[in-house]
Amino acid sequence: MKLYNTLTRQVETVKPLDGQAVRIYSCGPTVYNHIHIGNLSSFVFADTLRRGLAVNGYRVKQAMNFTDVDDKTIRASAAKYGSLAPMDALLKLTSDYANIFLDDMRAIGNDVQAITFIKATGSIRDIQDLISQLNKDGFAYVADDGVYFSIAAYKQSGKLYGQLTEITSESTSEARIQNDEYDKQSIHDFALWKLQKGNEPAWEFNLAGLNLKGRPGWHIECSAMSQKLLDQPFDIHTGGIDLIFPHHENEIAQSTAGKYSPVFAKIFAHNEHLLIDGQKMSKSLNNFYTLQDVVARGYNPLAFRLLVLQSHYSKQAHFSWDNLEAAQNRLQDLRALAALRWQPRPVTHDGTTFALEDVPGILAGFLSEDLNTPQALAWLSQATTQLLEVHIEKDMVGHFEAMLKGIDDLLGLNLSSVADISVGQKALIKEREAARGTQDWPESDKIRDELAEQGVGLRDETHGVIWYPLGLLYK
Repeated sequence: MKLYNTLTRQVETVKPLDGQAVRIYSCGPTVYNHIHIGNLSSFVFADTLRRGLAVNGYRVKQAMNFTDVDDKTIRASAAKYGSLAPMDALLKLTSDYANIFLDDMRAIGNDVQAITFIKATGSIRDIQDLISQLNKDGFAYVADDGVYFSIAAYKQSGKLYGQLTEITSESTSEARIQNDEYDKQSIHDFALWKLQKGNEPAWEFNLAGLNLKGRPGWHIECSAMSQKLLDQPFDIHTGGIDLIFPHHENEIAQSTAGKYSPVFAKIFAHNEHLLIDGQKMSKSLNNFYTLQDVVARGYNPLAFRLLVLQSHYSKQAHFSWDNLEAAQNRLQDLRALAALRWQPRPVTHDGTTFALEDVPGILAGFLSEDLNTPQALAWLSQATTQLLEVHIEKDMVGHFEAMLKGIDDLLGLNLSSVADISVGQKALIKEREAARGTQDWPESDKIRDELAEQGVGLRDETHGVIWYPLGLLYK
């Protein structure tokens, strides 16, 4: 499988470093509120990458973090649960939103069972050990408000700061920066550990004979957690393009300082922004929607997944309600395709033959070429049109079900979950066919409307009527 590597600025063939499993670390959510769909698009990309690798014959081990202690989580927990002790408030808020995030992931078709999740608050000892080693090796120093990483020391050791993006001397600042997220136009020594302020949640930490009670900075968390679960170096690091600098650049520095190898992750794979009105979707601009907003407007979360997959991950995608409507219509066609398993026609062999068993392999081929999901979906749309025209025959059901599973394994659309309709609904369809046979169009329309109210849509095709599920029927 081939994938674009931000480190080398070229498409490369993925080859497991250990010769066995491809180890992927995906930067996860900061769990202080509902995440917006721009962030969710990054997790659709990571999930699709894992699926593409697995179907193309790779063993995959994927890890993802929860950032559950940082500036944002501390502020939000104090505001929402101010009556609780700071640590209790932090853990309650972040646990609640971590669970909401997992629900969102399942709703958009991401396989959370395939991911090993890890929390920053559960990795404090690992984080402290890494900071202690950096301090021992001369790359971290204690200041009056915490522990900082020395970019100068890192560069003097012979390693490059600026592996993912060009960093010039003009962008270098002498100032230290404590904020977890900061000016992306200048580089600074950044906080590895922050001393407790006021009534913040904090952990004991003794370094160089000093009592430094406090909590970790954002960047060091991911370095410690990825090393804990995947060792170092690992194969692929994923995340949104906005994480290239400073987050991923700082991860590389603090993870390779003092080590012989300059490699933290062999491949960095970044997805582009999801735009709205030509701008990056962000909470600071208040131009975002959550998955709850999508569902409230009557859209299936899997329609959002399709909207993301319709654009290549390396290209900016555009969100609008019209675009989501088009994706929902496309999903409806695919669900109509899936429903054919419950309504095969008799074996006649008079229709166009279709090699059902070839479909997953063809789609896997598109994904093997730098996750070309737009081309995969375009080809699948053509195949769907052909199959809806000819239907399937009774002796094809087994192959058809295997085809659906193959599509689900690749694209995460849960087509295999489309269930059969009731005996009563099938009887209504027969009544409608009889009404159409006598050209009783008012009765035919009445039955169609009745079925639609029950969540069953109808399509009149060459070989007869087929039904398909309507609305937010998803598992």
